[in-house]
Amino acid sequence: MRNRAMTSSNGLERPVDGRMSGAARPPYAGTLPVRPGQAPGFTAEIAHGWGSRSLRPTLPLGAAAAASDHRRRLIERLAGQNVVVCAGEAPRRNGDAAYGFRADSDFVWLTSCQVEGAMLVLRASGSAHDATLFLPAPARPGEADFFGNVMHGELWVGASPGLSEWADALTVEVRDVAELASTLDGCRGAMTTPTTPHALVAAHALEVDHRLLSELSDLRMVKDDWEIAQLRMAVDHTVTGFAAVMAEVPAAVESLGERWLQGTFDRHARTFGNGPGYASIVGSGPHAPTLHWVRCDGPVLADAPLLLDLGVEANSLYTADVTRTVPPSGSFSPAQREIHDIVERAHRAGMAQVRPGVLYSDFHFAAMEVVANGLRDVGLLGVSVDEALSPNGQQHRRYLVCGIGHHLGLDVHDCLSSDEDHYQGAVLAPGMVLTVEPGLYFHAHDETVPPELRGIGIRLEDDLLVTEHGADVLSDALPIDAVGVERWAQQHLGSR
Repeated sequence: MRNRAMTSSNGLERPVDGRMSGAARPPYAGTLPVRPGQAPGFTAEIAHGWGSRSLRPTLPLGAAAAASDHRRRLIERLAGQNVVVCAGEAPRRNGDAAYGFRADSDFVWLTSCQVEGAMLVLRASGSAHDATLFLPAPARPGEADFFGNVMHGELWVGASPGLSEWADALTVEVRDVAELASTLDGCRGAMTTPTTPHALVAAHALEVDHRLLSELSDLRMVKDDWEIAQLRMAVDHTVTGFAAVMAEVPAAVESLGERWLQGTFDRHARTFGNGPGYASIVGSGPHAPTLHWVRCDGPVLADAPLLLDLGVEANSLYTADVTRTVPPSGSFSPAQREIHDIVERAHRAGMAQVRPGVLYSDFHFAAMEVVANGLRDVGLLGVSVDEALSPNGQQHRRYLVCGIGHHLGLDVHDCLSSDEDHYQGAVLAPGMVLTVEPGLYFHAHDETVPPELRGIGIRLEDDLLVTEHGADVLSDALPIDAVGVERWAQQHLGSR
């Protein structure tokens, strides 16, 4: 049936269903829309009528004092050297869209500031250093960027603290980044980090120096009390995030799959921290043996182990890194339980080596010995344990390609710029925080394992603080034995 038409107040015929019939073209049709900044009327109108407001930076309690002490420790190692460290910029994602900004970890360690495009300059002055933080000044009403900069303009992304507010919050000299060039001219030859734009490095003869990265990495290896508190907070929120994920497992099994659980944790991390500290890993069944299964695009199988490798990054950017492998049904099968028991024994053996005065690599070797013995016991090691553990052997690593742990802090794999002697070959000291994470990974297409083990990946990972007399397992609120994991899973399944 044809719609009946009616006449509108402007004389145009309009169908009763609301669609225009024979509508006149709008004003200025056929010309290009004017950008607001090109219209004098707009620029005059947008420049006035705004109330003043002052925003203070949101910083964790104690962050400024911690950063000041971190600068002091670096300066003690680099007496007489000028240093430039850059926060970095968000990389382009696609088109005119950028990824979310995450400041460089060395910069955050030295400043507790997370402003894109910021620069820290430490200028040698006798036996001391003068610290100046250069920040992009917010574009206030009356400036073109206030409305014209879609990446940073206040009307697009919201208001931000001014330079004076940052100076008060951080108790450090803060200047406009527009003044940076003149300062760098007086710091030619300064040591800098790779995040510093190449144009600045070239224009001011800065030197991207591995020694600076190494010194920063070594310093970050031993955490102070403030950093430890941040890591404890991140771990605590991660533990509650595991419970939130477990509550959604029935829905994931029914239809929503791995990505629903990944999204559940990521939402939790954004609510109780800055977000996930790394791409959350949710691997069900045949996906669990893939070490970094972050696609999370498969189903959650009711009868297969579900590997969850998750970590909340606190607002200070310190991150947790915890893994548990749970049974979606609430119970492991006998074969799954046997593999979990091997991993648990390896995990306990590794954690037992985390104490002051012990070589960092000792926990790796202790866990690997248990893994090799366990594989022999289930008939999956075709050579002797001694041959497998030897440097020229390593046959057991077919089922455990990755290492057994790493340092933890502002980065999930923290302190990677340290030399090998200061990392793998170092002696553990109080204040170090590291993970222990043995596992066994049997891929679904691995014909060296019996059918009942194919498609099983099991990992246990805890975050440990080295103390004066041993280690404090920060994530011990989550059980590691199979019976305890089953009981925990049953307690939290569908508990939302």
